[in-house]
Formats: sequence, structure tokens, C-alpha cells
Amino acid sequence: MTALIAKLKTSDADFDSRLKMLLAWESVSNESVVTVVDEVLADVSTTGDKALLKYTERFDRMAAESVASLEMTSQQIQQSFDKITPEECQSLQLAADRIRAYHEHQKLESWSYTEADGTVLGQQVTPLEKVGVYVPGGKAAYPSTVLMDVIPAKVAGVTDIIMVSPTPDGELNHIVLAAAAIAGVDRVFTIGGAQAIAALAYGTETIPRVDKIVGPGNIYVATAKRQVFGQVGLDMIAGPSEILIICDGKTDPDWIAMDLFSQAEHDEDAQAILICPDKEYLNRVEQSIEKLLPTMERRDIIEASLKSRGALIEVSDLQEAVAVCNQIAPEHLELSIENPEILLPSIKHAGAIFMGRHTSEALGDYCAGPSHVLPTSGTVRFSSPLGVYDFQKRSSIIHCSPQGASELGKVASILARGESLTAHAKSAEYRIKQ
Repeated sequence: MTALIAKLKTSDADFDSRLKMLLAWESVSNESVVTVVDEVLADVSTTGDKALLKYTERFDRMAAESVASLEMTSQQIQQSFDKITPEECQSLQLAADRIRAYHEHQKLESWSYTEADGTVLGQQVTPLEKVGVYVPGGKAAYPSTVLMDVIPAKVAGVTDIIMVSPTPDGELNHIVLAAAAIAGVDRVFTIGGAQAIAALAYGTETIPRVDKIVGPGNIYVATAKRQVFGQVGLDMIAGPSEILIICDGKTDPDWIAMDLFSQAEHDEDAQAILICPDKEYLNRVEQSIEKLLPTMERRDIIEASLKSRGALIEVSDLQEAVAVCNQIAPEHLELSIENPEILLPSIKHAGAIFMGRHTSEALGDYCAGPSHVLPTSGTVRFSSPLGVYDFQKRSSIIHCSPQGASELGKVASILARGESLTAHAKSAEYRIKQ
């Protein structure tokens, strides 16, 4: 029988090379995808609504007289509310309240200080004006993504949030629409794909151009986001989902196996890794994987993910486990140990850290509070989870007093002339008191 998941040991001579191969993932779209996306982007940027209608009919099999007719009315969204269960509505509201409460703590405030000569320096914080949120549509339902993308923007003070979500063959996601209303989305259009990204990036007769686009999508959406970057801000180009678990060997192995499954079930490229100093415990988790896998609805996807990118890694101790973790820089990290606070200061790179045996990553995906939009593929080394700060801008404030302008002018003059920028120098010198 072929092993369901690779087993690595840090003391093995080939550990580093095997780990490097395991982590390798390249988010490059193939040429045919890029060609299609470039055509769509160019078409939408030049013909606007006309192109949107054409691609919506071609890709989503929906004919519409106008893009305006593809905008959901408040009455239609209310009908979606009526179609979800009371339990779903209550859960959405509870999750939204928790997400909002967490992100209220992230708000940046304007500040300033006054120097001795009366010069005032500071920073003015303002929200973005318009944000576009892409939400996958059709049979895929991601109401949690709506909450996690929209609520931080609303807390930041964004006044206009436009959600785009395809409805192939007219199939609506009622729970997604209900989540949009709870989160505070201002307008919803039933369009998707690269054409929706183009509409948000360039604007059309009906859909306004936005300042930033957030939200996940398929390879066409991801490629389109990459192509329009610079015209518009982006959250990130996300790779496959990842989970890394550091365990001391004392957590129920079935819990750990299911935690690995929780990310592996996303898609075949997702990555699930367990690190532990107890060899026997790793064997027990492997047995749990073999026992539980046949019971899973998405068994084939989980199995493909574990076989291609999963691993059980044996280390000498928990400190070495942390060192390997920092090398991997995971999206999600579970510290399934007795006292996770001991290891926390040593963790240099992780998108979200789940502390203790009872904190499963799944709670973070839905309702813990922090946004589940996280950097992947090692990019957590230099980036952070989506938050309120992603929807706020910072402007520097400089207000010189006459005395301050005179003294700073002398410094600026010397430096400007050193760069042969005499207009800069003279501009500063005009304010120098003689």
C-alpha cells in the first residue's frame, strides 16, 4: 500500500532537499489562461458594459439586457434572507459581531506633535473610498469570506463596497447574499471571472472603478488580479491553503488528523504538515489518517493533497520544531501543546497562530474574530493578515512655523545642492530668515 503521507526526519541527510521539494509551489498561470484574461481585460477597459454582458452570457450562460439588471435589489437580497434557516442567520450574525469586535481594535488613528519652534508634524489616517470584493459563485458558497473581507473594510470607514459574484445559469447563493447584507455591502452585481475584476479595476458605465480589490477566485480571477495590479490595489495573490501543526504528542491523534484534513480538503494543492518530537505519536496520527479518511466526503481531494504535499516531520525537540516552522513560514499554525505561550515568542513567521489543544484552525476560518484572509506560500515572511489597516491610507502632515521653515531650509538647501537640484535649494532658501 502506498503511504498516504510522507514521513520526514530532520536528522536525515536529505531532509532539507526533501522539505524544499515539498514546499515548492509556483503560482504561474499557463499561457492560454493569460491570453484569455488579457483579451477580457482589454475588451472591458474599452467597451465597458457591452463586454460585461458578452462575457456573462458566454461564461455564465446568462443573457441580460443591461448591466444594471445584474445588480441585486434590496428586495432580492431580503428574499435570500428568507431562504436561509434561522440557525444560519444567527450563526452569520454571531460571526459578524465577533469579526467586527476584533477589528475595532485595529483602527489606526491620526496623530501629531508640535516641536519647540511651533512646527507641527503628524499623520492623517483616512479610509479608502471604494473597495471591490470578489466572491466565488455558483455551487461554491463562501459566506465566511464575505464577512472576513467586508467587515474590516467597514470598520476602517470605507463608504462604498461593491461585491461581484457570478451566478452561473442564474443560480444564486442565498447564504452569501445574506452575509453580504449583514456585513454591510453597498452594491451587489451578479458578474464574475476576469471580466468582473476588469470592471472593478477600470470602471464601466454602470460599475464604478474601485481603489482596491479583495477576495479569492479561480485561476482566471487570480491572473486578472495580477494583471491589473497598479491600476488598483490588491489584498494578495493567494496560493493553496496551508496548515502546520506543532504537537507535543499528547493531543488526541484523531483531532490532529482531522485538523490536517480541514485544510487538505480545500484542494489537491493544499498543504498539511505535522511536526512532533515523538516518533510513536506520528505513527498514531498516521493510523488516525488511514482510519478517518474513508469517512470524509471530500476523501479524494484530501488524499491527493496529503500524498503530494503533506508530511509528518519528526524533530529532536519542540525548539527544533519551531526552527522548522520558521523555515516553512505557514499560513496557519497550530501550537497543540500544553503551554503554547512558551513557544510563542520564538515564532517568527505565521499568518495566524492557534494556541493550545482546543483551538482548531477551523474556528479561525469562521467565527473566532481575526480575518481568515492570510498570506500563503511563505509570503508571511513579509506580509500580514488582511485587516482594517489594509483599507486605510496614511498621509504625512508637515506644518512649519516661520522659525522651523528657516532652520529646516538651511539643511534642505545644503542637501539639495549636493544633489544638484538647485530649484529645490532655492525653494527652501526663500523661507530662510536673513
